[in-house]
Amino acid sequence: MKFSISREALIKPLNLVAGVVERRQTLPILSNILLNLEGTQLSLTGTDLEVELVGRVEVEAGGVDGDITVPARKLVDICKSLPDSSQIEFSVDSGKAMVKAGRGRFTLSTLPAAEFPSVDESAGDQTLEVPQSVVKRLIDRTAFAMAQQDVRYYLNGMLLELKAGRLRMVATDGHRLALCTAKEAVSTGDAAIIIPRKGVLELSRLLDTDESIRLVIGSNHIRAANQQFTFTSKLVDGKFPEYERVLPKSADKTVIGQRLELRQAFTRTAILSNEKYRGVRLKLSADTLDITANNPEQEQAEELVAVEYQGEELEVGFNVSYLLDVLSVLDGDQIRLSLSDSASSALLEEAEEGDSLYVVMPMRL
Repeated sequence: MKFSISREALIKPLNLVAGVVERRQTLPILSNILLNLEGTQLSLTGTDLEVELVGRVEVEAGGVDGDITVPARKLVDICKSLPDSSQIEFSVDSGKAMVKAGRGRFTLSTLPAAEFPSVDESAGDQTLEVPQSVVKRLIDRTAFAMAQQDVRYYLNGMLLELKAGRLRMVATDGHRLALCTAKEAVSTGDAAIIIPRKGVLELSRLLDTDESIRLVIGSNHIRAANQQFTFTSKLVDGKFPEYERVLPKSADKTVIGQRLELRQAFTRTAILSNEKYRGVRLKLSADTLDITANNPEQEQAEELVAVEYQGEELEVGFNVSYLLDVLSVLDGDQIRLSLSDSASSALLEEAEEGDSLYVVMPMRL
């Protein structure tokens, strides 16, 4: 195997693929990336057995086809440390990989390509084309609500739902729920799958243009592909909660406020909230929201914010971190907060027509 490529061309797919490779591995082969050359197309593959990413790049003509695996982190570090305009010559001889650039030569250990594991290659049940920016928005607006190591393993991921021609993503950790819907996706059938947390975060990292991406949904995997890469993730085998039952139906008290003003007020009161529980108390009266927080050191913060509200007086407690997470991903000037009483969940959304809904459970203070 032998090829020549500029540092600039190699560094982007190499960084993407190396991001999937875990630093600590029980199997030595999983610390490596697979390099495969066919003609002028070089494929780079990294996997941790749950997520697989294949990046593709064109090399200069005159190479020698072949495949080999080399240590991912070392190859990345070598390429990063080379001058920008470097030309890299890669070759394999006697079980060693040689990387030459300028006057530098680096010899890397290798493992046979045959030992490299491959993720499920079976055909999918559903296929749809969708702009990368749409998928990116769905993830950005919901990913923060995923659980992080919950024993209810199906919460450590995100629901992707295809229904009636729309694409929706939902995430919840049991205390809050985030939902975002895209109507740009056209699908022939329905599907509901749970993508694991790492799969969601890695996919989000790949999406950076408006070009379309092809999503293939199978019984135990999801694949996202375009000219530059093919991303495959195993799915979480579990049943996602019936999230639509969580959406407040009888929230008759509506507050409309300026998003930035509320976000700043919550940020300031959070400073003196209890570090463990992060609770703040919201007192609603005519056109006024009174936000208070205190902590075990007897310190207190209070902020008065002008809002549109005409209902009866109401007091309710929330985890301020959950409210700030929502206000950080919304981008409208005004937000709507809908409540029914002090023991019920709150529904947050953009005051104008939006594509996202957020539910936050109250807390006793």
